[in-house]
Amino acid sequence: MTNKDGRKKVIIMGAAGRDFHNFNTYYRDNENYEVVAFTAQQIPNIAGRKYPASLSGKLYPAGIPIYEEAELADLIKKYNVDQVVFAYSDVNFNYVMEKGSIALACGADYVLLSGEHTMIKSTKPVISVCAVRTGCGKSQTSRRIAAILKEMGKKVVVIRHPMPYGDLEKQTWQRFASIQDMLDQKCTIEEMEEYEPHISEGHIVYAGVDYGKILHEAEKEADVILWDGGNNDLPFYKPDIHIVVTDPLRAGHENFYHPGATNLRMADVVVINKVDTAKPEDVKKVKDSINAVNPNAKIIEAESPVVINGDVSKIKGKKVLVVEDGPTLTHGGMKFGAAYVAAKNNGAGEIIDPRPYAVGSIKGVFEKYNHLESILPAMGYGDEQMKELKETIEKIPCDLVLVGTPIDLALHLKFNKPSLRVSYYLKEKTSPGLKEIVNDVISSKVAR
Repeated sequence: MTNKDGRKKVIIMGAAGRDFHNFNTYYRDNENYEVVAFTAQQIPNIAGRKYPASLSGKLYPAGIPIYEEAELADLIKKYNVDQVVFAYSDVNFNYVMEKGSIALACGADYVLLSGEHTMIKSTKPVISVCAVRTGCGKSQTSRRIAAILKEMGKKVVVIRHPMPYGDLEKQTWQRFASIQDMLDQKCTIEEMEEYEPHISEGHIVYAGVDYGKILHEAEKEADVILWDGGNNDLPFYKPDIHIVVTDPLRAGHENFYHPGATNLRMADVVVINKVDTAKPEDVKKVKDSINAVNPNAKIIEAESPVVINGDVSKIKGKKVLVVEDGPTLTHGGMKFGAAYVAAKNNGAGEIIDPRPYAVGSIKGVFEKYNHLESILPAMGYGDEQMKELKETIEKIPCDLVLVGTPIDLALHLKFNKPSLRVSYYLKEKTSPGLKEIVNDVISSKVAR
């Protein structure tokens, strides 16, 4: 198995995010290993590409191939692999070990890298916002923290977890200060959903592939780095304070999803979000989980109020199509979001089932995620899928589209239906809150 020169052969299993980061920080210049391949899951159109030579370092002059994860067993045998590294997020423990069983049965070791091996140290204060599942409310929490920092007179730069769905070389590091920047850099809906809310509030956003280079650029203009995590992944940067968001609508998930359960144990602060819509017993269940594994963490309870931008009376009695954030509904496992709540609370006459009207890859999404019934996930991992999403919306016989995505989907897709946008924000219920906590960490960092 091991190379003649003593290097162990490695496959990194990923989804075009944590896998590339693990490679860049741990394996790229490590002469003890040869990464022979990446495998791809969760995100469409990643497999079949190559991690480019320009990002791969001196040990990989030809770059590194990316294969479908379904080929894992064959790849282990083909390359005589020593180690398989699992490097993506928001999957349950059984899933992680199912993949581990494949690796072990094929004769390879199965590896999970800790944050200590992959977190990069910044010269600036770092506040990280992560979660135990995707869809817990990281974005609204990070927006709240960005607003607090702005009030303090600090220049905050948001660095977002990677979503490199395009040309990896062109996405080595990206800076977004305007909507036009997103259009110029051909962002997908998934990317715009994460960047636009920060940009609209006047904050710079960085993202890309090489998070060492990204940090180097961001530090040039930042007083504070705000890590806005993706899924339930660990931070890519060593945080001065690690804030983790939990979701009592999925009480218990904080204990059984990777690497969210790790985040929970690492947290300095845990936000229990959505206490306004969750059952009290589920809020208590999450609190008990926190105290069991991380009794020293500060706990903040918060509501997630829904705001409808427009005339609420347009909803009552109408046939409504509900569109929600894609990742939250798909691998996040949620059955509804803010727009569904808005439809129910404001007397929608009927919530239309979108499944009979789905086309192309959108139809495939419903086949794969069969827990979805009356909600259309806003999938948009590329131009073709965005066209299929628009076509699906336009086929559905409804009076109104309620859009619960973080971006103004109607503006970007220009579909031919009247719509109302539904948003949400973080409303803290307990004290001390995020303002006091952020002030303490910034003051202590400056004092050093």
